[in-house]
Amino acid sequence: MATAAAATATARGPMTLADWGQLLLLGAVWGGSFFFARIAVSELSPLVLVLFRVAIAATALQLYLAVRGPSFRLAFPHAGLFFLLALANNVVPFSLIFAGQTELGAGIASVLNATTPFWTLVLANALTSDEKLSWNKLAGIALGIAGTAVMIGPGLLAGLGGPVWAKFALIGASLSYAVALMIARRFKGVPSPVIATGQLTASTIIMIPVVLIAHGPAGLFSASPPVWAAVLGLALLSTAFAYILYFNLVASAGATNASLVTLIVPVSAMLLGFLFLGERLELFEMGGMALIGLGLITIDGRLFGQR
Repeated sequence: MATAAAATATARGPMTLADWGQLLLLGAVWGGSFFFARIAVSELSPLVLVLFRVAIAATALQLYLAVRGPSFRLAFPHAGLFFLLALANNVVPFSLIFAGQTELGAGIASVLNATTPFWTLVLANALTSDEKLSWNKLAGIALGIAGTAVMIGPGLLAGLGGPVWAKFALIGASLSYAVALMIARRFKGVPSPVIATGQLTASTIIMIPVVLIAHGPAGLFSASPPVWAAVLGLALLSTAFAYILYFNLVASAGATNASLVTLIVPVSAMLLGFLFLGERLELFEMGGMALIGLGLITIDGRLFGQR
Protein backbone atom coordinates (compact mmCIF):
# COMPACT_ATOMS: atom_id res chain seq x y z
CA MET A 1 0.00 0.00 0.00
CA ALA A 2 2.98 2.29 0.28
CA THR A 3 3.21 5.05 -2.27
CA ALA A 4 6.19 5.67 -4.53
CA ALA A 5 7.05 8.66 -2.39
CA ALA A 6 7.07 6.50 0.72
CA ALA A 7 9.23 3.92 -1.00
CA THR A 8 12.07 6.40 -1.36
CA ALA A 9 11.58 8.11 1.97
CA THR A 10 14.08 7.98 4.80
CA ALA A 11 13.22 6.86 8.30
CA ARG A 12 11.16 9.39 10.26
CA GLY A 13 12.76 11.16 13.18
CA PRO A 14 11.14 11.92 16.53
CA MET A 15 7.89 13.83 16.58
CA THR A 16 8.08 17.61 16.88
CA LEU A 17 6.54 19.51 19.78
CA ALA A 18 3.67 20.48 17.47
CA ASP A 19 3.08 16.79 16.67
CA TRP A 20 3.02 15.92 20.37
CA GLY A 21 0.59 18.77 21.01
CA GLN A 22 -1.77 17.50 18.32
CA LEU A 23 -1.47 13.94 19.64
CA LEU A 24 -2.35 14.99 23.19
CA LEU A 25 -5.26 17.13 21.99
CA LEU A 26 -6.56 14.27 19.86
CA GLY A 27 -6.31 11.92 22.83
CA ALA A 28 -8.29 14.36 24.95
CA VAL A 29 -10.99 14.73 22.29
CA TRP A 30 -11.26 10.98 21.76
CA GLY A 31 -11.22 10.38 25.51
CA GLY A 32 -14.91 11.25 25.63
CA SER A 33 -15.91 8.90 22.80
CA PHE A 34 -16.19 5.79 25.01
CA PHE A 35 -18.36 7.78 27.45
CA PHE A 36 -20.64 9.06 24.68
CA ALA A 37 -20.89 5.61 23.09
CA ARG A 38 -21.74 3.91 26.38
CA ILE A 39 -24.72 6.25 26.78
CA ALA A 40 -25.85 5.96 23.16
CA VAL A 41 -25.79 2.13 22.87
CA SER A 42 -28.29 1.95 25.74
CA GLU A 43 -31.03 2.93 23.25
CA LEU A 44 -29.50 2.72 19.77
CA SER A 45 -28.25 -0.42 18.05
CA PRO A 46 -24.55 -0.38 17.07
CA LEU A 47 -25.25 -0.04 13.33
CA VAL A 48 -27.72 2.81 13.82
CA LEU A 49 -25.25 4.61 16.08
CA VAL A 50 -22.51 4.25 13.45
CA LEU A 51 -24.83 5.78 10.83
CA PHE A 52 -25.76 8.77 12.98
CA ARG A 53 -22.15 9.30 14.04
CA VAL A 54 -20.73 9.43 10.51
CA ALA A 55 -23.74 11.17 8.90
CA ILE A 56 -23.86 14.05 11.38
CA ALA A 57 -20.07 14.44 11.26
CA ALA A 58 -20.02 14.36 7.43
CA THR A 59 -22.79 16.97 7.24
CA ALA A 60 -20.95 19.27 9.64
CA LEU A 61 -17.69 18.96 7.69
CA GLN A 62 -19.40 19.50 4.32
CA LEU A 63 -20.84 22.74 5.70
CA TYR A 64 -17.41 23.69 7.04
CA LEU A 65 -15.76 23.17 3.65
CA ALA A 66 -18.54 25.08 1.89
CA VAL A 67 -17.97 28.10 4.12
CA ARG A 68 -14.22 27.97 4.78
CA GLY A 69 -12.78 25.70 2.08
CA PRO A 70 -10.82 24.05 0.61
CA SER A 71 -13.12 22.69 -2.09
CA PHE A 72 -14.49 19.18 -1.66
CA ARG A 73 -13.79 18.67 -5.38
CA LEU A 74 -10.23 17.77 -4.33
CA ALA A 75 -11.66 14.49 -3.03
CA PHE A 76 -13.20 13.36 -6.33
CA PRO A 77 -10.05 11.85 -7.93
CA HIS A 78 -9.65 9.65 -4.83
CA ALA A 79 -13.24 8.41 -4.56
CA GLY A 80 -12.39 4.69 -4.58
CA LEU A 81 -9.68 5.14 -1.95
CA PHE A 82 -12.08 7.06 0.28
CA PHE A 83 -14.50 4.12 0.30
CA LEU A 84 -11.67 1.78 1.34
CA LEU A 85 -10.66 4.22 4.08
CA ALA A 86 -14.29 4.54 5.19
CA LEU A 87 -14.61 0.77 5.59
CA ALA A 88 -11.30 0.35 7.46
CA ASN A 89 -11.45 3.49 9.63
CA ASN A 90 -15.17 3.95 10.32
CA VAL A 91 -17.66 1.29 9.28
CA VAL A 92 -15.81 -1.85 10.40
CA PRO A 93 -14.13 -0.60 13.63
CA PHE A 94 -17.08 1.52 14.82
CA SER A 95 -19.46 -1.42 14.35
CA LEU A 96 -17.08 -3.82 16.13
CA ILE A 97 -16.43 -1.42 19.01
CA PHE A 98 -20.09 -0.59 19.57
CA ALA A 99 -21.03 -4.28 19.37
CA GLY A 100 -18.27 -5.18 21.83
CA GLN A 101 -19.34 -2.43 24.22
CA THR A 102 -22.80 -3.98 24.53
CA GLU A 103 -21.06 -6.79 26.48
CA LEU A 104 -17.82 -5.24 27.78
CA GLY A 105 -17.07 -2.29 30.03
CA ALA A 106 -15.09 0.73 28.89
CA GLY A 107 -11.99 -0.49 30.78
CA ILE A 108 -11.33 -3.70 28.88
CA ALA A 109 -12.42 -1.95 25.68
CA SER A 110 -9.74 0.72 26.24
CA VAL A 111 -7.01 -1.87 26.83
CA LEU A 112 -7.87 -3.85 23.69
CA ASN A 113 -8.10 -0.62 21.70
CA ALA A 114 -4.64 0.32 23.01
CA THR A 115 -3.12 -2.54 20.99
CA THR A 116 -3.60 -0.46 17.80
CA PRO A 117 -0.01 0.92 17.80
CA PHE A 118 1.37 -2.64 17.92
CA TRP A 119 -0.62 -3.76 14.87
CA THR A 120 0.23 -0.49 13.10
CA LEU A 121 3.94 -0.96 13.76
CA VAL A 122 3.81 -4.51 12.38
CA LEU A 123 2.00 -3.40 9.20
CA ALA A 124 4.15 -0.30 8.75
CA ASN A 125 7.30 -2.40 9.07
CA ALA A 126 6.06 -4.75 6.33
CA LEU A 127 4.53 -2.21 3.96
CA THR A 128 6.59 0.98 4.23
CA SER A 129 10.23 2.02 4.08
CA ASP A 130 10.12 5.04 6.42
CA GLU A 131 8.37 3.54 9.47
CA LYS A 132 10.45 0.48 10.29
CA LEU A 133 10.40 -1.63 13.44
CA SER A 134 12.79 -0.48 16.16
CA TRP A 135 13.39 -1.76 19.65
CA ASN A 136 12.52 1.55 21.30
CA LYS A 137 9.16 1.65 19.49
CA LEU A 138 8.36 -1.97 20.36
CA ALA A 139 9.39 -1.51 24.01
CA GLY A 140 7.48 1.76 24.27
CA ILE A 141 4.28 0.25 22.87
CA ALA A 142 4.59 -2.72 25.28
CA LEU A 143 4.99 -0.28 28.18
CA GLY A 144 1.97 1.69 26.97
CA ILE A 145 -0.28 -1.37 26.74
CA ALA A 146 0.92 -2.56 30.17
CA GLY A 147 0.30 0.90 31.59
CA THR A 148 -3.23 0.91 30.21
CA ALA A 149 -3.90 -2.46 31.87
CA VAL A 150 -2.46 -1.25 35.20
CA MET A 151 -4.44 2.00 35.00
CA ILE A 152 -7.72 0.14 34.54
CA GLY A 153 -6.76 -2.08 37.49
CA PRO A 154 -9.64 -3.87 39.24
CA GLY A 155 -12.03 -2.68 36.54
CA LEU A 156 -10.04 -4.71 34.02
CA LEU A 157 -10.22 -7.86 36.16
CA ALA A 158 -13.95 -7.40 36.59
CA GLY A 159 -14.43 -7.11 32.83
CA LEU A 160 -12.41 -10.19 31.89
CA GLY A 161 -15.47 -12.41 32.18
CA GLY A 162 -17.15 -10.99 29.09
CA PRO A 163 -17.81 -13.16 26.04
CA VAL A 164 -14.85 -14.05 23.84
CA TRP A 165 -16.55 -12.74 20.67
CA ALA A 166 -16.81 -9.24 22.19
CA LYS A 167 -13.07 -9.19 22.96
CA PHE A 168 -12.22 -10.37 19.46
CA ALA A 169 -14.49 -7.60 18.15
CA LEU A 170 -12.34 -4.98 19.92
CA ILE A 171 -9.11 -6.58 18.68
CA GLY A 172 -10.57 -6.67 15.17
CA ALA A 173 -11.31 -2.96 15.46
CA SER A 174 -7.67 -2.29 16.39
CA LEU A 175 -6.46 -4.27 13.38
CA SER A 176 -8.86 -2.37 11.14
CA TYR A 177 -7.54 0.96 12.43
CA ALA A 178 -3.99 -0.17 11.64
CA VAL A 179 -5.00 -1.03 8.06
CA ALA A 180 -6.73 2.37 7.79
CA LEU A 181 -3.53 4.16 8.76
CA MET A 182 -1.71 2.44 5.90
CA ILE A 183 -4.45 3.61 3.51
CA ALA A 184 -4.38 7.16 4.92
CA ARG A 185 -0.69 7.46 4.00
CA ARG A 186 -1.69 7.45 0.32
CA PHE A 187 -3.50 10.80 0.44
CA LYS A 188 -0.37 12.80 -0.32
CA GLY A 189 -1.06 16.52 -0.68
CA VAL A 190 -4.80 16.31 0.13
CA PRO A 191 -5.77 18.74 2.96
CA SER A 192 -6.79 17.08 6.23
CA PRO A 193 -10.33 18.56 6.30
CA VAL A 194 -10.96 17.15 2.80
CA ILE A 195 -9.71 13.69 3.82
CA ALA A 196 -11.89 13.71 6.95
CA THR A 197 -14.94 14.88 4.98
CA GLY A 198 -14.39 12.39 2.15
CA GLN A 199 -13.98 9.48 4.56
CA LEU A 200 -17.09 10.32 6.59
CA THR A 201 -19.19 11.04 3.49
CA ALA A 202 -18.22 7.65 2.04
CA SER A 203 -19.03 6.01 5.38
CA THR A 204 -22.48 7.59 5.35
CA ILE A 205 -23.18 6.33 1.81
CA ILE A 206 -22.18 2.82 2.90
CA MET A 207 -24.15 2.83 6.16
CA ILE A 208 -27.51 4.13 4.88
CA PRO A 209 -28.47 0.95 2.94
CA VAL A 210 -26.89 -1.27 5.63
CA VAL A 211 -29.09 0.24 8.36
CA LEU A 212 -32.23 0.30 6.22
CA ILE A 213 -31.79 -3.39 5.35
CA ALA A 214 -30.96 -4.41 8.92
CA HIS A 215 -33.47 -2.27 10.82
CA GLY A 216 -35.80 -0.48 8.40
CA PRO A 217 -36.75 3.20 8.77
CA ALA A 218 -39.16 2.74 11.68
CA GLY A 219 -37.98 3.97 15.07
CA LEU A 220 -34.61 5.30 13.95
CA PHE A 221 -35.23 8.68 15.58
CA SER A 222 -36.97 7.53 18.76
CA ALA A 223 -34.07 7.94 21.20
CA SER A 224 -34.34 10.11 24.32
CA PRO A 225 -32.82 13.62 24.56
CA PRO A 226 -29.80 12.50 26.67
CA VAL A 227 -28.96 9.89 24.03
CA TRP A 228 -29.22 12.46 21.23
CA ALA A 229 -26.91 14.76 23.20
CA ALA A 230 -24.39 11.90 23.43
CA VAL A 231 -24.73 11.22 19.70
CA LEU A 232 -24.06 14.88 18.88
CA GLY A 233 -21.01 14.92 21.14
CA LEU A 234 -19.75 11.73 19.53
CA ALA A 235 -20.33 13.03 15.98
CA LEU A 236 -19.20 16.66 16.21
CA LEU A 237 -16.41 16.55 18.77
CA SER A 238 -15.12 12.97 18.77
CA THR A 239 -15.51 12.45 15.01
CA ALA A 240 -15.66 15.57 12.81
CA PHE A 241 -13.12 17.67 14.71
CA ALA A 242 -11.05 14.67 15.81
CA TYR A 243 -10.52 13.33 12.30
CA ILE A 244 -9.19 16.64 11.02
CA LEU A 245 -6.54 16.43 13.76
CA TYR A 246 -5.97 12.75 13.06
CA PHE A 247 -5.25 13.06 9.34
CA ASN A 248 -3.08 16.11 9.90
CA LEU A 249 -1.06 14.04 12.38
CA VAL A 250 -0.73 11.11 9.95
CA ALA A 251 0.66 13.50 7.34
CA SER A 252 3.14 15.20 9.67
CA ALA A 253 4.22 12.41 12.04
CA GLY A 254 3.45 9.12 10.27
CA ALA A 255 1.03 6.25 10.81
CA THR A 256 2.76 4.60 13.77
CA ASN A 257 3.07 7.86 15.70
CA ALA A 258 -0.55 8.78 14.97
CA SER A 259 -1.69 5.39 16.31
CA LEU A 260 -0.18 6.26 19.72
CA VAL A 261 -3.34 8.23 20.43
CA THR A 262 -4.97 4.97 21.55
CA LEU A 263 -2.55 4.91 24.50
CA ILE A 264 -3.53 8.46 25.48
CA VAL A 265 -7.31 8.05 25.15
CA PRO A 266 -7.86 6.07 28.41
CA VAL A 267 -5.61 8.52 30.28
CA SER A 268 -7.58 11.51 29.03
CA ALA A 269 -10.88 9.78 29.81
CA MET A 270 -9.85 9.29 33.44
CA LEU A 271 -8.42 12.79 33.79
CA LEU A 272 -11.62 14.29 32.35
CA GLY A 273 -13.63 12.33 34.90
CA PHE A 274 -11.34 13.60 37.68
CA LEU A 275 -11.50 17.23 36.54
CA PHE A 276 -15.18 17.55 35.61
CA LEU A 277 -17.08 14.70 37.28
CA GLY A 278 -15.41 14.67 40.68
CA GLU A 279 -14.09 11.13 40.25
CA ARG A 280 -11.15 9.99 42.39
CA LEU A 281 -7.76 9.08 40.96
CA GLU A 282 -6.45 5.92 42.62
CA LEU A 283 -2.76 5.17 43.13
CA PHE A 284 -2.80 2.31 40.59
CA GLU A 285 -4.35 4.66 38.01
CA MET A 286 -1.57 7.18 38.46
CA GLY A 287 0.98 4.33 38.24
CA GLY A 288 -0.55 3.20 34.95
CA MET A 289 -0.42 6.75 33.59
CA ALA A 290 3.26 6.94 34.54
CA LEU A 291 3.93 3.69 32.63
CA ILE A 292 2.14 5.08 29.57
CA GLY A 293 4.18 8.27 29.81
CA LEU A 294 7.39 6.23 30.03
CA GLY A 295 6.26 4.25 26.99
CA LEU A 296 5.71 7.44 24.97
CA ILE A 297 9.14 8.77 26.00
CA THR A 298 10.71 5.46 24.97
CA ILE A 299 8.98 5.57 21.58
CA ASP A 300 10.12 9.15 21.03
CA GLY A 301 13.70 7.94 21.54
CA ARG A 302 15.37 11.30 22.14
CA LEU A 303 15.88 10.71 25.87
CA PHE A 304 17.89 7.56 25.08
CA GLY A 305 19.69 9.01 22.06
CA GLN A 306 17.72 6.78 19.62
CA ARG A 307 15.69 7.50 16.47
